[in-house]
Amino acid sequence: MDSVSGVGVLDKAMAVLGAVEAEPRSLAELVTATGLSRPTAHRLAVALEQHGLVRRDDDGRFCLGLRLIGLGHEAAESVPVWAVARPALSWLHEQTGESVQLFVRDGDSRVCVESIESSRELRTIVPVGVRLPLAAGSAGRILRGDADGRPWVESVGEREEGVASVSAPVRDTGGRIVAAVSVSGPIQRLTARPGAKYGPTVRDAAAQIALATR
Repeated sequence: MDSVSGVGVLDKAMAVLGAVEAEPRSLAELVTATGLSRPTAHRLAVALEQHGLVRRDDDGRFCLGLRLIGLGHEAAESVPVWAVARPALSWLHEQTGESVQLFVRDGDSRVCVESIESSRELRTIVPVGVRLPLAAGSAGRILRGDADGRPWVESVGEREEGVASVSAPVRDTGGRIVAAVSVSGPIQRLTARPGAKYGPTVRDAAAQIALATR
């Protein structure tokens, strides 16, 4: 496999974690998913198990370890907006009935640090922790600085066909964009002009979060 970091053993260990993140895997399935040799996959999975990053379920399959729960909370709490965003996101969800998310920038990507799914059968699902490109989607454009002073940015079928979204920037006291709040859902409900429908509400949610961080 190609090295991402230049540290081969670390890249291979991350491949193991990535494989079991998707679903629990037997050793044979782990080998297939990662492309690693059976001895290497087994050695790394067992080592990660010793560190609590991987565990085995009742069927003996490798899955994510419970230590990651604590690490995830610590990582999220290191993002100031995450700790205060939930009330505003809950309010936004109640106002729109759609899925809502909070994204922060991490290098050339955006990461979802909080997400509330719509209860409707047809809805947008964005898991917490998912990493998405900055190049597509309204939140991506916000975080890469393309808002140009606008209170919100809309996207229709840009990142995923049939999905519309509208996002607003969360700014710190210096005016720097630190996060993006989004509402997303099927175009049938958000329409081809989601900003006209939900832009002011998303802007108000972003303002609530910004105020709570001060």
